Amino acid sequence: MRLLVVEDEPKAGDYIQKGLSESGFVVDLVRSGTEGLAAATAMHYDLIVLDVMLPGLDGWQVISALRKSVDTPVLFLTARDALADRIKGLELGADDYLVKPFAFAELLIRIKTLLRRGPIRELEVLQIADLEIDVPKHRVTRMGNRIDLTAKEFALLHVLAQRAGQVLSRSAIASQVWDMNFDSETNVVDVAIRRLRAKIDDPYSAKLIHTVRSMGYVLEDRG
Repeated sequence: MRLLVVEDEPKAGDYIQKGLSESGFVVDLVRSGTEGLAAATAMHYDLIVLDVMLPGLDGWQVISALRKSVDTPVLFLTARDALADRIKGLELGADDYLVKPFAFAELLIRIKTLLRRGPIRELEVLQIADLEIDVPKHRVTRMGNRIDLTAKEFALLHVLAQRAGQVLSRSAIASQVWDMNFDSETNVVDVAIRRLRAKIDDPYSAKLIHTVRSMGYVLEDRG
């Protein structure tokens, strides 16, 4: 599972990243609220650990912006220990709130608990124009016609559909679908997109998967 840690204090950020990595997670660390919001909206994360007092955008601003389009579980990890702050964080959409200083074992338990709970708000059926994706059943239809996809093709389509209307870079796609660091010399993403288009788009007049030059791909209805 991939986690995002948004923490501007160098020692704390490095400590959290190292501990979570050693616990089996893939962990991305950014040092500002602005970077955190950009990362969280460009890539799918299973959970976000978010500080409140951050340069750029503070944690309150980050989660307020995220909750307009992203349902990823958020755990606030902050020195702001007032009851009013805890209430504010939860009201803005946080799933948990842990005060610094903290025991790493407690942070780990809280993260695992949230991950077991899962993203409650996540839709089980995604709809883009006449394309329907039943996530639990791994069933895809377009105009009522069943489309058979391989496991990787379904994972690729799911990633695109979760961020429908947002341009995803090749590196973001590669890290989520293949859990790999993207090599600019590797065309695995482009090949997979071509194969997915052959099933999703080619038989239909309206195209849903679009290339954005020098940026990546986006799934959206432009009709």
